[in-house]
Order: sequence, then C-alpha cells, then structure tokens
Amino acid sequence: MITYYRDGDVLVTSTGIRMDGRDYRLSELARVWHSRGRRQWSAVAGRGVLGLAVLVPVLIGAIGISIAVLVEASTAVTIALVGGGILIGLVALPLADVLLEFVDRSHDRGSHPLEIWAEVRGTRVLLLRSNNRQRFGQIYRALQRALDQDTVSQGDQA
Repeated sequence: MITYYRDGDVLVTSTGIRMDGRDYRLSELARVWHSRGRRQWSAVAGRGVLGLAVLVPVLIGAIGISIAVLVEASTAVTIALVGGGILIGLVALPLADVLLEFVDRSHDRGSHPLEIWAEVRGTRVLLLRSNNRQRFGQIYRALQRALDQDTVSQGDQA
C-alpha cells in the first residue's frame, strides 16, 4: 500500500481514502471533481480592512507633511509637522510588514472554499471542503495520483 497524503483528517492511499471520517475504496469512486464554493465576503472584507490599516498611517504622515508645506506657520511648527509626518510613516513600516503577512495568509486561504466531490454508488458525495488552497491542492493531487495508479493497476489485471 502506498500513502499519497496523510494529515490528521485525511488519508489517501493506493487502496482507498479517508476524508471527513468516512472511508471509501478507490474502486467505489466512479467520478471525482473539484469545485469552488460560494464567495466568503468576510474574507474579502478582512483583506480590505488590512489594506486600509496599512495605508492609514502613510496617509496621516502625508497629510501632516502637506499641511506643514501649505500652512504659513513658524519654522518650529513646520519642522514639527514634517518630523511628525515622517515619524508616523516610519512607524508604519514594521506594522505594514506584519499586516502584509496577514494579507498573504488570507490569499492562501482564498475567498472561496474549495470542495472535492465524488460519485459513489450513483450518489454525489462531498468528500472535502477546505479554505486552505495549498492543503486542498496537495490532497487533490494525491487523490488523482491514487486514482491514476488504481486505473493502471486495473488495466494490468485485465
């Protein structure tokens, strides 16, 4: 028996699969396909909030510098406004790095849940739903390799 993929919830081997607590022999799977679920607007909104959180300190800094240049104030006030704007921009850099990491992770998760479906004994069965695109891809490729190998094995027996 060859193991193509294994984690705490999913097992894909050359003889069968275990997903969502259910076991299936590869020969039971008449057809396997994947699809995207409905868009999760909370994920899209979360990315928007993260984008705003990155931009707001930069905008505040730019506004401070603009005010310093446009307002006819004393030299000390102008220097304080420009310095404050630059400091706010500099403080935003480490924060932006952390926030952009969260944006990257949200793109990895995606805004659509990904699903693996199969036809088992004439019935459509949802095998897996995941928001993690990388994990989903690994599982789906493992399932395809297992099914391809099963088809080759069945052809050798005929």
